Amino acid sequence: MAKIYHSVGGRKTSKVLAENAGVQDALERITFEVAANADVALQEHRAEGHATIEVDHGKVDWYVVLSDERGQKAALSIEYGRAAHIDPKTGERKGAMEGLYILHRATHLPIRRGRQIKK
Repeated sequence: MAKIYHSVGGRKTSKVLAENAGVQDALERITFEVAANADVALQEHRAEGHATIEVDHGKVDWYVVLSDERGQKAALSIEYGRAAHIDPKTGERKGAMEGLYILHRATHLPIRRGRQIKK
């Protein structure tokens, strides 16, 4: 019967594996592939050119980020869309936008439509 060790040299096995050079190389490659796919998708929908795709690396984890720090800080709305604002005087609905799901599509995550962020 196999024995499973929960630690190696006093460190958690999962941490040792996560910090392994081969694992980190694979994560870096996958992260940059996802970032490239996300960047292509974002370029197809770019209106003003403020939002960008960025890659960040923590101590162990890699991140692909949709950033709109230079623009209207609308990264959440770009990804998920936004509900319409209803003008209280006229009742007119303005500003609704379908989400582009840039990161979802780049990572092949399922898209759940109809969940718009409300203010």
